This record gives sequence, C-alpha cells and structure tokens, in this order.
Amino acid sequence: MDRGNARAAGVFFVVAAVAAIAGLVLYQPALTDPGYVLGAGADGRVLLGGWLEVLLAASCIGTAVCVYPVVRRESESLALGYVCGRVLEAAVITTGAVATLSLVTLRQGGGPEDVAVARALVALHDWTFLVGPGLVIGVNSLLLALLVHRARLVPRWIAVLGLVGGPLVLLSSTAVMAGLVDDTSPWRFVAALPVTAWEMSLAVRLVTRGFGTPSAVRPATALTPA
Repeated sequence: MDRGNARAAGVFFVVAAVAAIAGLVLYQPALTDPGYVLGAGADGRVLLGGWLEVLLAASCIGTAVCVYPVVRRESESLALGYVCGRVLEAAVITTGAVATLSLVTLRQGGGPEDVAVARALVALHDWTFLVGPGLVIGVNSLLLALLVHRARLVPRWIAVLGLVGGPLVLLSSTAVMAGLVDDTSPWRFVAALPVTAWEMSLAVRLVTRGFGTPSAVRPATALTPA
C-alpha cells in the first residue's frame, strides 16, 4: 500500500508542477493586457489555462490524500495539518482560476466600462497566486518535510530542501505582501528554487523508490506533534 501511495503522490507532484507552469504561460494574454476584454482575445488559451489550474488544485489534494496514511504514523496532528493546508492551497488556486476565466465572459459580451472590472479580476488572480503558491505552499512544504525527516521516509538531503525551501518561500511572499520586495524581483525566483528542487526530488524519489521504512512501522501517535 505504501509503495502505491508513494508512486501516486510522486505523480501528483509532477502533474502539479507541469500544470502550474503551463497554466501560467497560457494565461499571459489575459493577465498582461489591460485591454484584453476589448480585443479579439485568446479565449482558447485562457480556457485551457483555467482547466490546467483546476488540475493543479486537484493534484495538490491528491498529494495530501496519498501521503496522509503514511505520514500520520509519525504525527497524526501534523499530517492532518498538511492535508488541510493542501485543501486550502487548492481552494485559493481555484479562486484565482475562476477570476481569470471570468475575463473570457467579460470579453465576449463586455464594453469599455468592463476594463476596470478586468483589472480587479487580474488583481484577484495575482493575490491568489501570492497566497496559494506562496504563503500556503511554504507552510505545507515545511510540514511535509518535517514529517518525512522525522520518520526517515526519504534521504535527509531531500527533507532538508523542504525544511529550507518552505520557510524561504513563506518569507519572500511575506516580504512582497509587506511591500519590501517587488513580486518580479530576482530574489523571488532565487527563494523559490529550493522548494522547487524539494518537490521535484521528492517526486522522483517517491516514483522510483517509494518511502523509506526505518520508522514507518510505528503506530499512529495521538493528536500531538511529538
């Protein structure tokens, strides 16, 4: 069962990464052009991007569902926190996707007065992108990395990437929210590298080798982090 869960979780991590990148690329005409709702539009691209964002949200939940039965043996409370965090992340991502897809509706039947509405929807998407794949994913990465590190389910270097990458993404997103760093700053990209490496190395490990077993046989603990 653990091997099957590990492979499924690894696949979900890969699908989430691909969907996130492809969806953001496809969204660009709607997110970067204030007059998108007045032009010919690229509705097909935006709709496909929205579908990929929903796939991303589903994959977030999928990873949590697959790893929960394993990591709960280390700490049920932390494992439950990870599941709830991934559900929250998926909800925020879906909200951003709906906001962007709404631009298609505006373009198909709107007028010049809808440009202001379009700007508001783009701003909503930008904030969901900062909160979901920024603040929330930072906490989620830290929780999962802590669980797999304590249970010795993956090599230490992989867990360390998550233990470092999660807080870095959380801090950089907080800095953007506080106006200390611009969202397009190169430091944002640098801060995201460790957590990206964490997710991809974890995915490869889970698909090819599965979870380790040194402490995976211990019974589930009570609702305490220890």
